[in-house]
Amino acid sequence: MPPPAMLAKPARHNGGTQMHIARRQFLTVATAAAGGLAIGITVPPAASAADIAPEIGIWLTIAPDDTITVRIARSEMGQGTLTGLAQLVCDELDGNWAKVKAEYVTPEANLASKRAWGPMSTGGSQGIRGSVVYVRKGGAAARAMLIQAAATQWNVPVAECSASDSVITHSSGKTLRYGEVADAASKLPVPAEVPVKDPKAWKIIGKGVKRLDTVEKLNGSLVFAIDVAVPGMLNAAIMACPVPGGKLKSFDGSKIKSMAGVRHVVAVGDDAVAVVADKFYQAKTALARLPIRWDEGANSNVNSADIAELLKTGLSATDGLGTGQKIGDFEAAFAGAAKKIEADYATPFLNHAALEPMNCTAMFTADSIEIWVGTQNGDAALAAASEACGLPLAAVKVHKHHLGGGFGRKGQQDVVRQAVQIAKQVPGVPVKLIWSREEDMRHGFNRPVSMARMRAGLDANGDLVALHARVSGQSIFAYLFPNGVKDGADPVTFQGWTTAEFGYNAIPNLLIDYAMRNTHVPVGFWRGVNTNQNAVYMECFIDEIAHAAGKDPLEFRRKLLARAPKQLAVLNAAAAQIGWDKPAPPGVFRGLCQNVGFGAYTAAAAEVSVSKDGVLKIHRIAAATDPGYAVNPDQIKAQVEGSFAYGLSAALYSEITIENGRIAESNFDSYPVLRMEDMPKVETVIVPSGGFWGGVGEPTIAVAAPAVLNAIFAATGKRVRTLPLRYADLKPA
Repeated sequence: MPPPAMLAKPARHNGGTQMHIARRQFLTVATAAAGGLAIGITVPPAASAADIAPEIGIWLTIAPDDTITVRIARSEMGQGTLTGLAQLVCDELDGNWAKVKAEYVTPEANLASKRAWGPMSTGGSQGIRGSVVYVRKGGAAARAMLIQAAATQWNVPVAECSASDSVITHSSGKTLRYGEVADAASKLPVPAEVPVKDPKAWKIIGKGVKRLDTVEKLNGSLVFAIDVAVPGMLNAAIMACPVPGGKLKSFDGSKIKSMAGVRHVVAVGDDAVAVVADKFYQAKTALARLPIRWDEGANSNVNSADIAELLKTGLSATDGLGTGQKIGDFEAAFAGAAKKIEADYATPFLNHAALEPMNCTAMFTADSIEIWVGTQNGDAALAAASEACGLPLAAVKVHKHHLGGGFGRKGQQDVVRQAVQIAKQVPGVPVKLIWSREEDMRHGFNRPVSMARMRAGLDANGDLVALHARVSGQSIFAYLFPNGVKDGADPVTFQGWTTAEFGYNAIPNLLIDYAMRNTHVPVGFWRGVNTNQNAVYMECFIDEIAHAAGKDPLEFRRKLLARAPKQLAVLNAAAAQIGWDKPAPPGVFRGLCQNVGFGAYTAAAAEVSVSKDGVLKIHRIAAATDPGYAVNPDQIKAQVEGSFAYGLSAALYSEITIENGRIAESNFDSYPVLRMEDMPKVETVIVPSGGFWGGVGEPTIAVAAPAVLNAIFAATGKRVRTLPLRYADLKPA
């Protein structure tokens, strides 16, 4: 049957490049409104606390028993943002951490308050650093309101009162608990300006307090989006055209209508079809037997080899280039160099491979749409649901849930649109859409494929006098936000290599440029985005240059980083932790690297061994990071370890390949990730220098691969320049 006419103009599976007016206007207004704190706007409290927990501003409620509920706008996907933001609020509040819990701000409440909680998007390691001003001021304002309420009750000057651990104390010794004055405080005006604490006065910020969501995870009570169960709910499985950009021609639902549990077979947009059944397994089984005809389009004959050839043209291109940095005259300096070094590198497409596949539950009626979803952007989920069903934003209700992994993938709202489009064809019934692992693998927004050509010139003393980095690859912004592409590049093209980030600024002749080479394969933001590939290209090549110059890789970098003290500090910290100045254990070899990204400084040093048969063993990695301020050191260490597991998976095993226009990999048997037995010991050194708020979740992933690759060279004498490592012959030369 042909796709129904009602879905003739769907929101395509393209990451939101075709926005309708309602969503575009909403996001434009929302972005503009995010510039102010707007703390005085009253938002209805959560239903669970409405009757017992008065609001103290919009950021928190305090119940009579002193329970503090902190409202969080960002998303929690394992990175610890929920706990970190609550720490910031609680410290400024002078609250009792043992009494703190957290709840999500709903996107509709944020919209109604003109985004008083700020942007809800959680990515780019912005969860804490992008919210810190708002939440600290919110906690400080609430503390002032509570103290004022107590002072009024005692009829004493505010200056005679102080607060600590949710208790207000008068100079006479009288005390009141927060819960005792919360109701009175909630009736006071929110002060416009309240100074936040000096870091020296912090009591909770900077401490390794326990996460707020651990117990619920351990006892199984935490409900992820995939766990949602709504009364009367049906389940849906979906299949999109195997070739990205292809269309749905027809399907014959009559062939599976008699199968167990099957209720509906519906077109979803113009490129997918879904089966709705009582159980997900029934829907998935029936979908596999559904006769479907696809129009795969012109890309059905594209293979990975074709894409590689396309990228190679960018390595030697002379026009259409985007320029990141240009200092001096590289070509002239390179031509006159005493020694020249050149190397080409390549990294593949990568899937996000989150443990929880894409899913969303939706219920549509004539005048409302309600969704349950784990999303990295609550605002965007609200807008996408409105767009997909044609109802106004005010008719949308979003239930945000923790994410079972996100890594950038769940910032896209394609699954929300699909779930709403399905629910619209089954009105009045909640439908949970779950992507199978195969669908999740084959229809992701992959990390872009890219290649790099690196060239360097040394003078007679072995000093680096000329460096050129040329990247050829696919642009995320060209795929998702074409208007963001400027002068042949997009904002993430030169991550780690911008003037502000690139620490090797002692090089007199520097050229960094980019050749955009786009494919039909969907791409998006992958944990760490372009800084991952760029760090591999630059840090492995810097290592090559050091060896070509006959110099120690650490000392060589130290000289180049002489004008970058923060980068030099983390590099020295990682080197000291690994014991670079001492001999490695017999048969063990070391490599190191450094990088800047997402507002933080990172470095790593790895110890590896390679057997005579070429079997790699990563024994140990020392990682150093300077995020400015360390909100929760324990969470930072966990994040560093997790980022190394993720980054090493990509370096050692993972890749997405293209066969006949479609993604060949379908599950973890063909897209392997790091196993526990392969995970090295990770030693994290936090060197917070203060004065800024940097990221944590993404910066350290960039230094995982180059540290190991450089150590492999030390062990084998071989340079691995194409990832993943599983294809490399590591038998020592």
